[in-house]
Amino acid sequence: MENTGLHSSHGAHSGIFSFLTENLGEFGHFLDEVVIHGLLEALMLIPFLYLTYLLMEFIEHKASDKTRAAMAKAGRLGPLVGAPLGAIPQCGFSTVASNLYTGGVITLGTLVSVFLSTSDEMLPIFLAGNVDIVVVLLIIVYKIIVAIAAGFVIDLALKLLGKDEVKRNIDDICEEEGCHCERGIFLSALHHTVTVWLWCLAVILALNSLVFFVGTEHLAAIVPDIPVISHLICAVIGLIPNCAASVALSELALSGVISVGEMMAGLFSAAGVGLFVLFKMNKSKRENWLVVLLVLLVGTVFGAVADLIPVFKL
Repeated sequence: MENTGLHSSHGAHSGIFSFLTENLGEFGHFLDEVVIHGLLEALMLIPFLYLTYLLMEFIEHKASDKTRAAMAKAGRLGPLVGAPLGAIPQCGFSTVASNLYTGGVITLGTLVSVFLSTSDEMLPIFLAGNVDIVVVLLIIVYKIIVAIAAGFVIDLALKLLGKDEVKRNIDDICEEEGCHCERGIFLSALHHTVTVWLWCLAVILALNSLVFFVGTEHLAAIVPDIPVISHLICAVIGLIPNCAASVALSELALSGVISVGEMMAGLFSAAGVGLFVLFKMNKSKRENWLVVLLVLLVGTVFGAVADLIPVFKL
């Protein structure tokens, strides 16, 4: 079977990886690409998850009412901070944003802005592919600008419609998870981290298996050469809650299978495991599906717009 896993984007095998593929054949290849790399990817989420929950516990148990009020007031400017942070090429910040939104720390617009700006593996893949650094930077800046604008528009629309943010607090999460916060913020944050991480690990392994057995070349076959429709399909592919989505989209754009705009449509909605964490932790499924629809809409529209801009050519 052809190597279709994530590891193909990150260099040659070494150590245990070489032993598995050379001595166990196809099964060893599966263990390497799906299990080991899935576990490593999931392990990278642990510090993001733990620090997020630790911050939330600190806010709940240690911060004064004055500090909370200041954070809530500053929250309306969240897209200006969230979008640039989301553009950093890693899979963890979208999970941070999902948890902070669930805990009532950031607004819906800020959450969407983080999801939209997330690029995950696009930056290192494009740099490794010798793409003009100016083009790479323009893609990132474009995504950040769109994400900031969308975040502010969403928050403004909610305010004008009288749909104020649902008042949450971290106690809601604690009650649902049964974390026994009286044990202290460190153990409570650890409880939340372990619970969510196990779910993330299960999803990552399942999705890595799909990529391994199906292959990115078959994913490309489902993208028709029809403007807007193709952008929408790529945006849907981007919803896969895993870094594999951004890897596949970036590789397909580098190989010329899809356009830069189609890739960007997928990257706008490629929030890593952030969406999965949102559905796991936020009790309002209506809000969760609204987030999905918003990133799909923005991704499709501004991905198609990007293909009309001459500078976005590889």
